[in-house]
Amino acid sequence: MSRFRLVGLSTIALSMLLDPVRGSEQLTQDLKRIFDSKALTLKPFGPARWRDNGSSYTIVEPSSKVKDADDITLYETATGKRTVLVEASALCPPGASKPLHIDDYNWSDDGQKLLVFTNTKKVWRNNTRGDYWVLDRAANKLNKIDEGAPASTLMFGKFSPDGLRVGFVRENNIYVENLKNGSVRAITRDGSATVINGTSDWVYEEELSLRDCFRWSPESKEIAYWQFDSSRVQQFTLLNDTDTLYPKARLIPYPKVGTANSAVRIGVVSASGGKTRWMDVPGDPSDHYLFRMDWTGRENELAIGQLNRLQNQLVIYVADARSGKTKPLFRDEDKAWVDVPKIGGARDEKFEWLHSGDQLLWLSERDGWRHAYVAPRTGGSPRLLTTANADVISVERVDATGNQLYYLASPQKATQGYLYRTSLNAPGEGSRITPADEPGNHSYDISPDCRWAFHTYARSGHIPVIDLVSLPDGKRVRVLEDNKTIEAAAAPLLAPAIEFFQVRLDDGTTLDGSLIKPRDFDPSKRYPIIVHVYGEPASATVTDRNNRTDYFHHALANDGYLIASFDNRGTPAPKGRAWRKVIYGSVGVLSSKEQAEALRKLIAERPYIDGTRVGVWGWSGGGTNTLNLMFRSPELYKVGVAVAPVPDQQLYDTIYQERYMGLPSGNPDGYRSGSAINFAGGLRGKLLVIHGSGDDNVHYQGTERLINKLVELNKPFDFMEYPNRTHAISEGKGTSLHVYSLIARYFEEHLPPGPAGTNKNAVM
Repeated sequence: MSRFRLVGLSTIALSMLLDPVRGSEQLTQDLKRIFDSKALTLKPFGPARWRDNGSSYTIVEPSSKVKDADDITLYETATGKRTVLVEASALCPPGASKPLHIDDYNWSDDGQKLLVFTNTKKVWRNNTRGDYWVLDRAANKLNKIDEGAPASTLMFGKFSPDGLRVGFVRENNIYVENLKNGSVRAITRDGSATVINGTSDWVYEEELSLRDCFRWSPESKEIAYWQFDSSRVQQFTLLNDTDTLYPKARLIPYPKVGTANSAVRIGVVSASGGKTRWMDVPGDPSDHYLFRMDWTGRENELAIGQLNRLQNQLVIYVADARSGKTKPLFRDEDKAWVDVPKIGGARDEKFEWLHSGDQLLWLSERDGWRHAYVAPRTGGSPRLLTTANADVISVERVDATGNQLYYLASPQKATQGYLYRTSLNAPGEGSRITPADEPGNHSYDISPDCRWAFHTYARSGHIPVIDLVSLPDGKRVRVLEDNKTIEAAAAPLLAPAIEFFQVRLDDGTTLDGSLIKPRDFDPSKRYPIIVHVYGEPASATVTDRNNRTDYFHHALANDGYLIASFDNRGTPAPKGRAWRKVIYGSVGVLSSKEQAEALRKLIAERPYIDGTRVGVWGWSGGGTNTLNLMFRSPELYKVGVAVAPVPDQQLYDTIYQERYMGLPSGNPDGYRSGSAINFAGGLRGKLLVIHGSGDDNVHYQGTERLINKLVELNKPFDFMEYPNRTHAISEGKGTSLHVYSLIARYFEEHLPPGPAGTNKNAVM
């Protein structure tokens, strides 16, 4: 049983927390369906890999011959003709009783060799460590990569372009195996606890999504890689109190705001081993971020993307891999911060080169919108491609043959996301590819020849559907996974539909909002309202898509609550630069003001909202803003649940907090006014704080400091610790169900559900 730390709890509240099954019977059953069963678990499609430029694709499917095993099947894209390409039996190692489980796979460029990733283990967020096996289809041989290595220790295995070798990372060094003779060579040898080759440190993994940190050259002769020296990064201690008789300490190099980052550099080494040639990228390697690197396609040439420490200046360099000399190709800057754009869609994000490498495609907000530009190698001003007064959300694919750019955008509704295309030759507003009668959010994995795409259609209240569409017309060719059984199971829970609306604030700002009503809603009565908040630059909550949190909110709504959410300025909605960056230097201040004002407007406009029964909850940045709202607007918010919050911004990591706040030394007032802990004296309502003690992202330390502050102020509050759980608080059997049941019960106890005058689900 999870350990409780309870402060200031009433007898009723204590009995509620200690009894995991009390409360509304229907709500309890709904939460079990959502978090403790597979009834609502979507069927996966894939992993899918395009082949032959898009004329076919492969996916993993259950074997018809071997129980609990998978085949890899090939489909002709145009016709849907199916062929079993690799039978499960071909993936059974010598002496083994069953085939390999396929966690992921990749093909050599000639399609004759298959690289299977299996027996995987989690590193931070993802399963990036495991074993690799190569199936040589022509020879019908299955061999394990680095046969003598300990199990589950290899990372980021990939074929050389010529298919003759496999490169991989083990214990912070890069290795290459010759597939012909099985010899393994370490091409870096200085990897250690503080020197990291070919993979990333904590900051790059978490905030730049950079994990795989080496790249084969097009000629298969060399490997370019990142090296991280974390020796100056201070280590944060996580204590595991429960797994052994005595607590164990886990040390994580984690740079908090204002402290030293890893020193990062880019090197090139022969695939046969030898001395590394380091690229001469200007600037202190500890005070810059190298956010992207890849070969340009021209002989011995790399492109390297760099951000300064404040992240308000971005430079893309071209480097000579032989001499290490670099020269700038493209620069971007902003008075607030420069975003690293999403280019590549479902593929690995790379630099996108046009016209045989003469021009670089990039996204910039230099004119107030996130637009696509083409930067010439020869210098000069970049050329604008997308001209609409709207943001490009992400670049999905470049059709070099047809001279077209495919990208996601939503010019009219920030809650949506559609596929557009525009010419690479002349600027234009772009034409919409996604059908006009399909509101919601759409994602695409476009084939290399840009004739096809795996398309996922997600819309609130509906289960996502995956189909194959043709391009450029965007027409559905066939459904790949409709999840009809899941749709039927979820339909009762997801009714009624989420209402999307807008609230106009006094200064003219318009915020997007959403509202879920109870299934038996009666507009003549007044209901309590719970606001789900995030409010920071990393995420938006008011989006027309389906996710697991929606299920939870519908379950709460059907228990007798109105569930609302607002996206304040500073959230990453596609509404232009000014919308997103107005919060620079004062994260937490504007969000608190606009969230409270939006809710007051909604209460005034809708008489069925009971303004005396208002709750708020959020996770991570949303937990932070829950604290802000409970402390700064206590007359409005009566009950709050803050999960894994950052009460003090000086306790978070360098790259995220400094991007939006600057350095603490240059913005001490901003850090003070943006940190919820400094306003804890305003607390008047009921507050529950939840945190996992093993959170490597948002440290439990911040919650402990908040507890000390609330105790010092003699403020009653409630608290729940989940031992050794990470930021997701999902590890261990039953954890997710327990967390969400706790949140629901807390609201039931302190914010009685149902129309005013009743308390149909009160905990007695």
